[in-house]
Amino acid sequence: MTTTPSGPRGRRSNTLTSSLGLGEKLFASSEERRFAAAIEQGLDEVEVGLLEVTRFADDLADVTSRYLLEAGGKRVRPVLTLLTAQLGEGNNPDVIVAAQTVEITHLASLYHDDVMDEAELRRGVPSAQNVWGNSVAILTGDLLFARASVLISSLGERAIAMHAATFERLVLGQLHETIGPRDGEDPIEHYLQVLADKTGSLIATAAEVGLVFSNAPEEYRAPLSAFGERIGVAFQLVDDIIDLSARTDETGKTAGTDLLAGVSTLPLLYLRRAAVDDDEAAALLASIEAEVDAAFAGDPDAPPSVAFQEAVARLREHPVTAATLAEAHRWARDAVDALAPLPDGPVKKALTRFAESIVERSS
Repeated sequence: MTTTPSGPRGRRSNTLTSSLGLGEKLFASSEERRFAAAIEQGLDEVEVGLLEVTRFADDLADVTSRYLLEAGGKRVRPVLTLLTAQLGEGNNPDVIVAAQTVEITHLASLYHDDVMDEAELRRGVPSAQNVWGNSVAILTGDLLFARASVLISSLGERAIAMHAATFERLVLGQLHETIGPRDGEDPIEHYLQVLADKTGSLIATAAEVGLVFSNAPEEYRAPLSAFGERIGVAFQLVDDIIDLSARTDETGKTAGTDLLAGVSTLPLLYLRRAAVDDDEAAALLASIEAEVDAAFAGDPDAPPSVAFQEAVARLREHPVTAATLAEAHRWARDAVDALAPLPDGPVKKALTRFAESIVERSS
């Protein structure tokens, strides 16, 4: 198989293994091997292009905009674009541009997310605002969003409309997460909709643009969109579990980062629901909330307290975390079910395995 060059911090060479959790044994026939090689070759082109399109007429902007790009990442979204393009003409120039656009849009959102979440680490390196401050991080995200808009505009009005609609959902998702559920709104349903908007919408678009700009059959667009959105929700639910992981060296984040930032992840939402009738759950919830309040009132640069780490460990072992994993599995199964109209072959096979690999990340 063709391999992809490693970036400065070592993006793994086998794209289908590192991005989608697919091993070479999955592709046994010569047709499937050609399919896998096409994805690898396409990502080579995308990767080179990403370095070019993140070049600005400013030395600082060049450094800040490439910071998270060069920190690594699995390139899940462009790989999905390249993958679904194999239902049509494959890696034509428009598909490559579309793949670059979805990845730059994703990168831009990371800069903004880390500012809002006050994240310390991203992809194993200090987050951008910890290096340059909030203003530079926000403006870098803005620059990348602008560059994504320039890129997608070269593909015409339909592409602009798709990108604008996705951008709108990304912002609405962040807004709704920030303000929280309204009176009478179920917090869990609210949270799942936030995930569909913040994460699922861009993954759905990544799958759609591969199909649209490879001129693949239009009847596959709705199934791929449904797959992308559902797998995006599953992906984020697994991230909620990973946020509780003690394996900081593997996750690139401190355990409980989202909780400390005030994000009500699904394990915490389940815990709040359980606390109504369960004294043990109520005690754990009170402990977590007290530690989060203390962290907000204290030194923002101080490491998480021992008491908070112990509370995170208890939440990690609580049944609500197992329930979160079960919910992630449900969304992944629903994503695979959406693929029923697609023809049998390497694309459907790869997407199915990708859905399975998403929920395996928590183990």
